[in-house]
Amino acid sequence: MKISTKGRYGLKALIDIALYSNSEVVTLKSISERQSISEGYLEQIFSALRKSGLVIGRKGAQGGYTLSKDINTITIGEILRALEGDLSLVNVGNNNASDALDRCINENLWDMINRNINDYFDSVTLEDLVNKYKSEVNNYMYFI
Repeated sequence: MKISTKGRYGLKALIDIALYSNSEVVTLKSISERQSISEGYLEQIFSALRKSGLVIGRKGAQGGYTLSKDINTITIGEILRALEGDLSLVNVGNNNASDALDRCINENLWDMINRNINDYFDSVTLEDLVNKYKSEVNNYMYFI
């Protein structure tokens, strides 16, 4: 498994919405400018996020996007699966391997790794990352 730019930029864009929305829509143009991501690429990303039900789009002059749920209920796993698909490190198929050694390896290694990856991504919420970001930004001290 390798998380592509689509997954990384999508996650970054949703954090941006969580930070800057203030219960209003956020335009792709503003996300593009703040995060240095192509607006065209964001359109592709947000199409997938809208289809998965993670964001709500509003058309028109006052249009943009908002999150479909509270940030404490959106998991990183949901976001990455919407953009990347399956988050498995190793695809072991239907796990009905005819060889006993293959079954042993699949059940005790690959399946366990895949479960741990998914469990971890599902345990971290968008709110967790937003709070970490805010605390890190607030810890910087500027001197003139």
